[in-house]
Amino acid sequence: MKRNPITLIAGGVLIFIFTFMLFAFQVRVTQVAVVTTFGKYSRSITEPGLYFRMPYPINNVYRFDKRLANFEKKFEQTTTKDGRNVQVTVYVGWKIIDPQMFLARFDRGDVTRAEQSLENLVRDAKNGVIGQHPFGDLISPDPTAVRLTLIEKEMLDIIRPHAKSNYGIEVSMLGIKQLGLPESITGKVFERMREERQRLVKKFTGEGDAQAIQIRAEADRERQEILADAEAKATVIKGQADAKAAESYAAFQQNPSLAIYLLQLKALEASLKDRTTLILDDQTPPFNMLNRAPSAGAKLP
Repeated sequence: MKRNPITLIAGGVLIFIFTFMLFAFQVRVTQVAVVTTFGKYSRSITEPGLYFRMPYPINNVYRFDKRLANFEKKFEQTTTKDGRNVQVTVYVGWKIIDPQMFLARFDRGDVTRAEQSLENLVRDAKNGVIGQHPFGDLISPDPTAVRLTLIEKEMLDIIRPHAKSNYGIEVSMLGIKQLGLPESITGKVFERMREERQRLVKKFTGEGDAQAIQIRAEADRERQEILADAEAKATVIKGQADAKAAESYAAFQQNPSLAIYLLQLKALEASLKDRTTLILDDQTPPFNMLNRAPSAGAKLP
């Protein structure tokens, strides 16, 4: 009985693939791997690519994700240096940097056990650091008094070397995600914040009133200076006018008839403005001046 050539080729390909899978394995860009020989550490692989191995049980390959992983600590209560209770949620970003240590420390690289160990480490660091800071470093109506960045750095400085040397983990970031207050002290905190706000309101109101008084005093002073300057100028102008009037009066005293004539002429000029029509007795001064015109060579009165 003849065999189908296609069937023979397909069978050969399957045997080749199966044999290849027994003697080769792939490490992706996002992975690191550990190879063991009869259960003992053999080598670590941190670069992606295709690698060869002996079949199981001679060699065994453990792959781990080397990307940054996020772990969030549960919302727990902590006591500050001044005896205040505060609830804090902490998150950390971590990744595997020593796959050999990670595999040995956490039973075939169990990530769940690694996070449990990391949780205990974060709890101890959180309680220790926050216990060295007063409540005002966490929550304060004055933004400049809050020291959250400093507290996060102190916690990270405690966790990072321990996680690296004992777990093969690099903790690259740590932050306080959420702060809360127990119900027993929430009212007291809000009352304290209200009192602080009222103190600031009184302070700003007092400063505003003081500035308003200063501005009004300055305006009054400038007003008095302007009025005094105007009165001085008015006195000078009045004096100059009185001097000119005195000169005119002296001239009129020397020739009273001329003064009367000029006054009548001015009154007549004022009354005849804008095409005015008047019906009056021709003997009424100063209109009696219209009845007589001085002859050539005649002198004015």
